[in-house]
Amino acid sequence: MAAIPDAAPWLYGIAANLIAKHRRTEVRRLRALARMPGHDDNPFEQRSIDRIDAQRLGPRLTDALTRLSSAERELLFLVTWAELSYEQVAQAFDIPVGTVRSRLSRIRAKIRNVLEDPR
Repeated sequence: MAAIPDAAPWLYGIAANLIAKHRRTEVRRLRALARMPGHDDNPFEQRSIDRIDAQRLGPRLTDALTRLSSAERELLFLVTWAELSYEQVAQAFDIPVGTVRSRLSRIRAKIRNVLEDPR
């Protein structure tokens, strides 16, 4: 019976190569980000401000979304979260693209009204 060679060195080599590849990719990404115009020198501060805004608006946004019908929420989510084009949403709902645009405009107005309510 032949002995099975130890696979650990081979697996460690694969892991080391994957880590090195990930590091190179991450370095390239960070360098490209730093070269972008308008790059924020203090992204932590901006993220903190964004997080506070989101926490403040969260309950009102939830209220606005619950006031929408399920069809309105579905259309909004397909455009915003699923990032479908108006044409793709029109296909999904089997409606004209113009109808998608007008419904989305009304949905945004409803949400804006709730968010602008001073309460």
